[in-house]
Amino acid sequence: MSKTAIVVLTDPATGTEEALGRAFNALAAAYDFKKAGEEVKILFQGTGTRWPLELQQPEHPAHTLYREVEDKIEGVSCGCADVFGADPAGLDLITDNQVPGTTGVPSFSKLQKDGYKVITF
Repeated sequence: MSKTAIVVLTDPATGTEEALGRAFNALAAAYDFKKAGEEVKILFQGTGTRWPLELQQPEHPAHTLYREVEDKIEGVSCGCADVFGADPAGLDLITDNQVPGTTGVPSFSKLQKDGYKVITF
């Protein structure tokens, strides 16, 4: 069984089709792995920490897909949410990598050590 971590870095604040396309494709990839019975987790990092609040809105075009993979969301980078003023929207805050001057961010080395392939969007 494969293990994949999908990291959403794109910024919804840009309001571009590219940003929405990246977020949508991240969720679609997670859905694909989930339906295939593979282990997958989603992390929101950087300006991507702004996505959960957007995606939880019922009128958002990716809302239905978000709900389908919500159980695969690992959480939101705590340090990034702080820096970019993002509301984690009730998701867990990830602080594995205690980068100096931050409240912590996800650890890519831990993900690799745990056998995850990392895909970024």
